[in-house]
Amino acid sequence: MQVTLSRAQDEPRRTASGPGRPERSADSGGTTGTGKATRAGGATGTGGARPSVAAHDEPTLIARAQDGDRHAFAELARRHQDALYRVAVRVLGHRADAEDALQEALLDAWRRIGTFRGEAAFSTWMYRIVTHRCTAQLRRAKRTVPLPDDDAPGIADRGGSPERAAEVDAELAALSRALETLPADQRTCWVLRELEGLGYAEISEITGASGTAVRGRIHRARTALAERMRAWR
Repeated sequence: MQVTLSRAQDEPRRTASGPGRPERSADSGGTTGTGKATRAGGATGTGGARPSVAAHDEPTLIARAQDGDRHAFAELARRHQDALYRVAVRVLGHRADAEDALQEALLDAWRRIGTFRGEAAFSTWMYRIVTHRCTAQLRRAKRTVPLPDDDAPGIADRGGSPERAAEVDAELAALSRALETLPADQRTCWVLRELEGLGYAEISEITGASGTAVRGRIHRARTALAERMRAWR
């Protein structure tokens, strides 16, 4: 999957002092969320970010991205993209929808990178942007949301036998139908907690809901899913 940022590269990013802060190290060309960055003098691909960028720690990359360094932001996107895509697939259930949501989320993050103040982890900030995109998309679509494909990240191995594969297929289909019935906010919180293993405090930061609300959503989701999956116990 390739995620491009070219649509946002020439747009001013929001900063504390206002849009359009001068860019310190922006090269002509494009960047991609997979870590691919192109410019007039050459290109670097996934796993091949410029050594001067790839060697930096996250705070340094954030600071450089806030000063307009597209290569630094591409490296940040590369480091976080797998986890973000996994959440998008799990929440939306469709690869194409997840790719679209991640594309838009990375564009949003590039535009808004100047507003990041480190009050939460950068990963939490990125999760927030992605889950908001996914939740809005679910609310607009209001359609069947199947679980990810067999080879989507995070789906358990079906095992070696055809019988076991058929059993797991049927159970996943039942869970898909059960998840479809959950409101978008409950589904998102359940995915972040049960599939991503995030803590309640971080889910609260990501969703913007209080800790009490997050716990309530997850509890209601668990109760509803347990009831609908009773036949599979």
